[in-house]
Amino acid sequence: MKIKFLGVHNSESKKAGLLSLLIDDMLALDAGSLTRNLSFKAQQKLAAILLTHQHYDHIRDIPVMAMNLFLHETTINVYATKEVCNMLAEHLLNHELYRNFLEWPINNPTIKFNLLEPLKPLRIGDYRILPVPVSHSVPTVGLQVTCGDKTMFYTSDTGPGLTYCWQRISPQLLITETTAPNRYEDFGSKAKHLTPSLLKEELKSFREIKGYLPQVVIVHMNPRQEKEIAAEIAEVSAELGHPITLAHERMQIIL
Repeated sequence: MKIKFLGVHNSESKKAGLLSLLIDDMLALDAGSLTRNLSFKAQQKLAAILLTHQHYDHIRDIPVMAMNLFLHETTINVYATKEVCNMLAEHLLNHELYRNFLEWPINNPTIKFNLLEPLKPLRIGDYRILPVPVSHSVPTVGLQVTCGDKTMFYTSDTGPGLTYCWQRISPQLLITETTAPNRYEDFGSKAKHLTPSLLKEELKSFREIKGYLPQVVIVHMNPRQEKEIAAEIAEVSAELGHPITLAHERMQIIL
C-alpha cells in the first residue's frame, strides 16, 4: 500500500496544501489538494474519493474535480456521510455557486454518491474500508483502509476523546492531526483539535487499549506554527519512546 501526502496543512500557500491523501493512485481520502496535484489523467484513474467531514478544507476540490471529469466524460464515486452530501448539494453544488454534479447530467451524474455509515464496513475493489466516528466539531469519520495484510487509519480532524475509536481499529500506520502547539491546548479542547500534549494522552490511551503503538504521522499543522509544533512533537516522541513524524507535501509511505 503506497500512501502519498498531497496536502498536509490546515491552510494553503505555494508550498502548503490542504488535506488530501492518495492510496495507490486509486483512492483519495479528502479533497483539499487533489486538482492542484493530479493531472487530468490521474484524476480519471481514481476509483473513489472518500470524504471525512464537511469542512471546506476537506471538500474544496470536489466541484472542480467534477467539472474536469464531466469534460472528459468520466464519473467518480464519492463516499461520504449524509451530512457531507447535503452540504455539497446545498452550498457548493447548488446550481448557483456551481452546477450540481450530484444530479447532472440527469441520466448519468458525474458524481456517484455513496453513503458512508459509521462502523459499517464497505469494499472498494481490493480495499476494505471501515468508517469510525471521531471527536470533532461536526460529525466526522476517521477511515481505516485495509488491503491484504496492510492497514492504515486516518483520523482526519479530531480532538481529544478517541478511546471509542481506538477500540475499533488495529492499524500499522496511524495518520492523525496536530493543529496547533501546546499554548493553544484550551482552544484545541474546545474546538476539538489536537495539540502535542493532547496527542500524547491519546497515544497513551491507544497503547493501553491495543498493547502497541503503530507508525504515527502528523498532518493538519498550522504552517505558521509548524516549527513550534515539531519541537513539541519531538518531546512527545521522546517521552513515549516512539517515533512520530510530521508529514510534508509529496511525502510517500509504503506499507
